[in-house]
Amino acid sequence: MKEQMNQEKTRFHVNVFIRDVSGERLWEINRPIPPVKIATNLNLISVQKPEGNVIEVPFVFAISYNPPVAQISFKGRARITGDKDELNKIHALYVEKKAPPPTVVQAISNIVFLESVLISRTLNIPPPIPLPKVPIALSGKKRREPTYRA
Repeated sequence: MKEQMNQEKTRFHVNVFIRDVSGERLWEINRPIPPVKIATNLNLISVQKPEGNVIEVPFVFAISYNPPVAQISFKGRARITGDKDELNKIHALYVEKKAPPPTVVQAISNIVFLESVLISRTLNIPPPIPLPKVPIALSGKKRREPTYRA
């Protein structure tokens, strides 16, 4: 018999506020951009519990390119509101030096990655998310039929 996993619904809501954005193109405009490796780093500075049913999580998100084509960074704060017991658990995880719930990290990541794509477009640099690769058709070879149809 197949066991059913009981997924607990999150009883909190995460709002992400960006307060500082920095983006700089380091590569000369007239030089073509070489293939780059992009590293991202999300640091959750602390988990602060002011009064009421709210937790605040200051964060820094940095994107670096190798070779040094550009750099982008964000500073901000995630505000978590919701069930008091759930907020106490999140704060307790921080005190015990354990990872925060994936929902919190995912909410912050979604916002900063979206904003970083817009900034990379403005700076005319590769976006920090991998783009889909399209296979290049070789001349003289028969094209395969797609494995799916719409």
